[in-house]
Amino acid sequence: MGQPVDHSTRAAWLATRIAEAARAEGLALGRDADEAHGHAACVALLRWSGCTANAPEFSVLMGDDVGGRDAMLSNGSAAEASALAGTLGDAALIHCEVAGEIARLLGLPAGIERAMHHLFETWDGRGKPAGLRGDAVPAVVFAVALAGDLEIFSRVHGLPAALRHIAERADAKYPQALVALATRHAADWMAALDEGAHEAMGDAAMTSPMTGPEWGGRGDPGRRAARSAPDLNGALAALHTPLELVADVIDLKLPWMTGLSRRVAEAARAAGAALGLDEPAQARLHRAGLLHGIGRASVPNALWTEGRRLGEADRERLRLMPYWTGRAARRLTALQEEAELASFVDERMDGSGAFRGASGAAIPVPARVLAAAAAWVTARTARPGAPALDVDAARAALQVEVSAGRLDAQATAAVCGADPRRATSTAPSPAAPSLAAVTLSARETEVLARIAIGESNKEAAKVLGISPATVRTHLESAFRKLGCNTRAAATLKAMTMGLLPV
Repeated sequence: MGQPVDHSTRAAWLATRIAEAARAEGLALGRDADEAHGHAACVALLRWSGCTANAPEFSVLMGDDVGGRDAMLSNGSAAEASALAGTLGDAALIHCEVAGEIARLLGLPAGIERAMHHLFETWDGRGKPAGLRGDAVPAVVFAVALAGDLEIFSRVHGLPAALRHIAERADAKYPQALVALATRHAADWMAALDEGAHEAMGDAAMTSPMTGPEWGGRGDPGRRAARSAPDLNGALAALHTPLELVADVIDLKLPWMTGLSRRVAEAARAAGAALGLDEPAQARLHRAGLLHGIGRASVPNALWTEGRRLGEADRERLRLMPYWTGRAARRLTALQEEAELASFVDERMDGSGAFRGASGAAIPVPARVLAAAAAWVTARTARPGAPALDVDAARAALQVEVSAGRLDAQATAAVCGADPRRATSTAPSPAAPSLAAVTLSARETEVLARIAIGESNKEAAKVLGISPATVRTHLESAFRKLGCNTRAAATLKAMTMGLLPV
C-alpha cells in the first residue's frame, strides 16, 4: 500500500482507542457494535492483508500499484477519493474475499472474519464490495477506517488538516458521531503514538499476534486499552500462523508466482539436507524460503512486465526488495535468523548482488543455498517473456552463473541435484481450521491451476485442448465448491488445502 512498516500497528492502536471511547460514550455505530472494541486492533492489523491479491488489477488501473495506492490513501479530497473508490469494484471484492479467507485460515472469531469481508463499506452505502449502509456494516469497519485515515492524514498533511479531511467524510465514509469523538481525542492520541506507545503495541502484536491486551503501555497518558473479551483472548492466545499461508499471500502479488515461495523453501531445505546441514539448519532454510519474497510488496507489478525498459529508479526498487524483506520479517521477533537469511537471497559471490553487495566469505553458507534455490526455482517457472526451463536447461543456466562467479558451486550443485523428499521436518505446519471436505475433479484441478497462474480462459483452453466455454464451466464448478468468487481467493484456498500442485 506504499505505507511505512509501522502504519498498521499505529492504526491498530488508534482503532482500539476509537472503539474504546465509542463504547465508553455509549455510541451504537453499526452492526455488532459490542464486538468492535474487542476486534478493532486485529481487524486493523489484517486490513491490508489482501493487498497482494488485487495488485494486478491496481496495476492495470493505476500503472503503479504501490505508488498509486499510496496516493489514493493520502488524498485529502473526499470527493476525489470517493470518485476513485467507485471505480474499484473488482479490486475491492478481491481484497475483501482474500482478507476474509486469511481470517478464516487463522481461526479468528466470526466477527473479525465478517468485518474483513466488508472492509470498504461506508456509512452512506456507497462503499464496496456489497454497498451495505449504516447499521448493516460491522461497526468495527468504521473504527478501523477512521483510524487508518487519521494515521495517514496526520502523517502526510499534519493533524489540523487531517481532522478537516476526516470531517469532510462524516456521515459518508463513517458516521458523524464517530468523527466528533475522534476529533475530541485525536491530539492526545497522536501525541501518545509519537511518544512511543505504538512501539510497545507493535512489539506485543508482532511477537504474539493480539495476545497482549495491555496495549496502552509506556508513553500512553490515558488509561490502558480495555481488555478484550475473554473468549477472544483465548482464541488469539493459541493463534499460530503457518508460514505457508504467509508465502501463499506473498505470491498472490503476481499470478505467475503462485506457489513459488513454497518451491524455493522446499528446494532450499532439500539442498541443505544434501550438504549435510542438520535439521534445525534445514528448517531455518525452509522458513527463510517461505519468507524470502515479502519485499516484492514494495515493488510495482509493472516492473515485471515483459519488454519494459527499466530506468535507474526501477532498478533501485528491485535492488531493495531483499532489504524490505529483512525489514518486514524482522518485525516477527521469533524469526530474526530467518529474516537475516532471507535478506541475502539476491546477494552474489562476486559482489554483484543486492542489496548489500556482499561477496565471498561475507555470504553465509545457508544464504548461498537460498540464493541458488531461488535462482533454480525462478529458472523452472514460466514468467512474462521467459518460458520455464526444463531440468537440463535450468542446470546449464545455473552453471553459467557458477562459472561467472555469481553462485556458489557447492550450493548450486546441491540445489540442482537434491531431491526435496530428502529434506526432513519435525514441525509440520498446522492444518487450517476445519472445513467441509472439498474434492475437485481432475479437470477442475487442471483448469484452476492454469487460471491460478494468471492465464485467461482462452489461454487455459489452448493449453488443455478444450474450449473456453468448457474452461468456464469447470472453473465455475471449482469456484462453487471452494465458496469463492475470485481467482485470488480460490487460489489461496486451494493452495492451503493442498488441492493445487506446488
